[in-house]
Amino acid sequence: MVSPGDVQRLFLQAILARGILSENLAQVIWKKCVEAVKTTDEGVDVSYSDSEEAWDDFIQSVNTSLNDLDFEFKSIQDENTGKRLFAMVNRKDDELAQVATDYNAVEITYFKAVVEQIMLARNESYSVSSLAALREVSAGKEKLNLTKAQAEVLLGSFVANGWLLRSKRGRYSLSSRSLLELLPYLKSTYPDEIVECTICHEILTKGIACQRDNCKTRMHYHCFNTYRKRKGTCPACSIEWPPTDKLLLPVGELAVRDGDDKRQVRDSSESDDNEDIEEDEPPQASTKQRRRRSQAAKKGKSKTDADSEEEAEEKDDTDEEEEEAEDTPPRRRGNKK
Repeated sequence: MVSPGDVQRLFLQAILARGILSENLAQVIWKKCVEAVKTTDEGVDVSYSDSEEAWDDFIQSVNTSLNDLDFEFKSIQDENTGKRLFAMVNRKDDELAQVATDYNAVEITYFKAVVEQIMLARNESYSVSSLAALREVSAGKEKLNLTKAQAEVLLGSFVANGWLLRSKRGRYSLSSRSLLELLPYLKSTYPDEIVECTICHEILTKGIACQRDNCKTRMHYHCFNTYRKRKGTCPACSIEWPPTDKLLLPVGELAVRDGDDKRQVRDSSESDDNEDIEEDEPPQASTKQRRRRSQAAKKGKSKTDADSEEEAEEKDDTDEEEEEAEDTPPRRRGNKK
């Protein structure tokens, strides 16, 4: 027997079969589901309207039926086009529950490793090169039972299934599907790395940043273009927008600089044992220091002479490190909202 609830059941089956889809396609599917039920039984009390209010009411009714299952029919704006996209989202904040339906444990571990490098990318570039992604096969704490050839195929699978994007430059970044379906995981795992758009307040991995130092304004491209038509100054620091967009700081792949693909590791707090060293106990000499002293002893040099040479060499090392630091672009993590 046909009932009004059959519209929702047909709709959810179609959504689950497609993964992520545009708002226009979702509305077309809703219309087709209503027509299918009406064709079976014209007396069923169901109706379709192309008004925004009717669409919102239908979404609310769908989510009410999904509430006990911890699922939600949720939307996000595409970061490049600004179009509204919809998908079925698992609200549980577990270990990538959504990806787990498609991949085994080893493949999920590799996916998490790639996601981590994307989220920790320097200068808010939120992307990783192909070589850096393949490096994660053996670079992480857990040695994965994957060859680089298998990892390359797996990366292609992540792209084909809509979890990652691959640019013309061969760099991987998070797709709209990942940003939508894995948002609880990203927020709980990388709270300091998450950036939100100043205008729409959704997660941002591609867009622009205000050119003023320490300003927290970040916007999607489509949000910036819309906002700039109404106001010519930054909403946070009130500086005037530059005459050309090229003077704005990019967020995303365009922010990549030479040397940014070095492997990043999340900061971990030092153990309390390292802080409880007694003052009268000298710190243990480093391997380099012990090697220098051993060589000096073989040459018959006194400890004082060896220490003098050691201090001079350490000064040279420090100067080299300072020069390298000057050449390294600064990280903009402190500017995040």
